[in-house]
Amino acid sequence: MDFATLIGLVGASLLIASAVILGTSPLVFINPASLLIVVGGTMLVVLAKFSFAQFLGAFKAAARAFKFKLPETQASIEELVDIANVARKEGVLGLEDREISSPFLGQGIQMLVDGQDGKTIKELLNKERLMTLDHNRSGAKVFTAMADVAPAMGMIGTLIGLVQMLSNMEDPKSIGPAMAVALLTTLYGAMIATMIATPIADKLSLRMTEEARMQSLYIDALVAIQEGTNPRIIEQMLSSYLPPKEREKVAEPEGA
Repeated sequence: MDFATLIGLVGASLLIASAVILGTSPLVFINPASLLIVVGGTMLVVLAKFSFAQFLGAFKAAARAFKFKLPETQASIEELVDIANVARKEGVLGLEDREISSPFLGQGIQMLVDGQDGKTIKELLNKERLMTLDHNRSGAKVFTAMADVAPAMGMIGTLIGLVQMLSNMEDPKSIGPAMAVALLTTLYGAMIATMIATPIADKLSLRMTEEARMQSLYIDALVAIQEGTNPRIIEQMLSSYLPPKEREKVAEPEGA
């Protein structure tokens, strides 16, 4: 679970809710007409921009990004070096029943066990990596579109409310509800864009970069293992994926 995202989204929602409760009745901020315009309008307009598969896939990608956290780079390198040691001592068949932390890595290990050559492994896994990258990019685009459309739908709702209010100025009772629609649609649009759509889009973009980098690390390691590269050399090669300070630790000789 990605607790940073959860804490951020829930924390921001609680702050807004607290401000509402401390100020007046929460029911004042609930308006079905405004919700219909902003939420329904935003979803339908965004759907018009994408296919059903892309639209629904964006929510699946978001759920996956929040539910599953990528392993630390250092931990992945240690796992890969251990795999390289086993392959060097027992052969690649010794990896057949090994428990693997990542489905992508597990797919590569199975290719090793099946006797695929390094070129084939690299080509197939690169295709898989590009498909994952495209899936995450598509999800980020959907939520970015929501962040763009929601405030615009809020403005449309505001204009509708103002037109209703100005067309019925002789009836004082109609001014309040019409003004509520006008203001609440703007509020709903801003909240959807700022507190939901933009954070999710940015999270998917970040996850896209991190996952692509991690998969590149796996591919480099698997090809090196298939070629019989010394595990120590593999560790040094993979250390390029680490931040400079952690890279220096790997470069230090044992016992130093």
